[in-house]
Amino acid sequence: MQIPKVFRPLPMLGMMGLIFFCSAQPGDTLPLPAWVGIDKLLHCLVYGALAVTVLYAFPGWAEWPAGRWRGLAVVLVCLLYGISDEFHQSFVPNRDVSLGDLAADTVGGLLGVVLWRWWFAVKARGRWRA
Repeated sequence: MQIPKVFRPLPMLGMMGLIFFCSAQPGDTLPLPAWVGIDKLLHCLVYGALAVTVLYAFPGWAEWPAGRWRGLAVVLVCLLYGISDEFHQSFVPNRDVSLGDLAADTVGGLLGVVLWRWWFAVKARGRWRA
């Protein structure tokens, strides 16, 4: 069953809303494990998911060779949303702006694009039956 194009951006908007909601929480209310680097890992995972939802919202963006530039555009979307997220956090109590978080956001976006491309390349070759 083909999903109507009008609904395809909904996961992306939901992911953006989730990121905004989590960023609006005061820093002392976020129960994170005391692992070193867990916040960067979470940023990477969340922005990887954002990249995947952006690619899903705009079918055809990951097709190569033009997909290389489109993939870069998705990473740029993640970077820009990460910048807006850090700006938003600067107004939230006990939260601060972090270039490390922004780097993790960008790396997550890049990994999301790479995994999306890998998934469809494997599927197209018929090596993965899903």
